Amino acid sequence: MGLILCIETSTKACSTALCRDGSIIASEFLFNGEYLHAESLNPMISDLLSGSSVAFNQLDAIAISQGPGSYTGLRIGTSTAKGLCFALDIPLIAIDTLQLIAKAAKQEQPADRYIAMMDARRMEVYTKIFDTNLQAITKAEALILDEKSFSDFKKESLTVFCGDGALKAKSLFEKSNFIFLPEIHPKAEFMVELAEEKFSNGQFEDTAYFEPFYLKEFHTPQPKS
Repeated sequence: MGLILCIETSTKACSTALCRDGSIIASEFLFNGEYLHAESLNPMISDLLSGSSVAFNQLDAIAISQGPGSYTGLRIGTSTAKGLCFALDIPLIAIDTLQLIAKAAKQEQPADRYIAMMDARRMEVYTKIFDTNLQAITKAEALILDEKSFSDFKKESLTVFCGDGALKAKSLFEKSNFIFLPEIHPKAEFMVELAEEKFSNGQFEDTAYFEPFYLKEFHTPQPKS
């Protein structure tokens, strides 16, 4: 049981949520198609706490969406979370971003299987498959979609493709047992139950050595000669 600040910056969207004992006190969400984390995240956190009449030193933990996702967004979110944890001497909690997407989708659409997808480049997505209880069936992977992707599922039970990468899947295959929810964002408010569970179980990260789960290495484009 604790007062937890949740931070989600894995995509171009930026969101925060404040929760106590697994219930949301307040949340904020910002998305306009641009990366605004560097200038927006800290003011969002300050506004969230002041608007809830909560001081920083009242927080019991910080929860961060650990990735995969945007290198820029994850780096900024993680550095902010770690800085707060060190300054306040409180633990850091990490939440699987793909599980977060699946959880958001489950609240909207009951199904037998959830395939969380984050848009990468071209026809590539970061993806992971969960069962109806949000237990992982596969490991996270960077997958280039084609007509043969998920062919084993095309004659099976109800499957939800969720996250902004689901739009790519929809362009390749549509079946009566497939539902596509590309509008699902990994919002901080969906982190609340997962964060409280980890807090109650003492599942904390090593703040000093924690790194986001980028899934793929970041490559800096080489200038043309």
